[in-house]
Amino acid sequence: MQCIWACVLCFSGTYGDLLDYATFASLLFYVVTITGLFILRKREPNAERPYRAFGYPLVPALYILCALGFCVNLLVNKPDFTVGSLVIVGLGAVVFFATGMNKTEPVNS
Repeated sequence: MQCIWACVLCFSGTYGDLLDYATFASLLFYVVTITGLFILRKREPNAERPYRAFGYPLVPALYILCALGFCVNLLVNKPDFTVGSLVIVGLGAVVFFATGMNKTEPVNS
């Protein structure tokens, strides 16, 4: 399905259109990922941290604000591409929860 959708997108518009379409969804996932950094640091303050986030918490928070600003800009200026991108992400969320993939299994230590 993903291959078919990618082919449809490739033949339906210009490179700039595809870039706008993909950038919006990518930025949303980057924001979610970096927000996870804050959540995990709060939930597990004593966990081992082999990697450090540069300038934490200022730089990650600034990135989230800038990325959300770009998302709002795309929503306002190019809603035809960003709404389509939101629909695809939303369908993925529906499939994720409908298939039960959100259920976690206990980790055997």
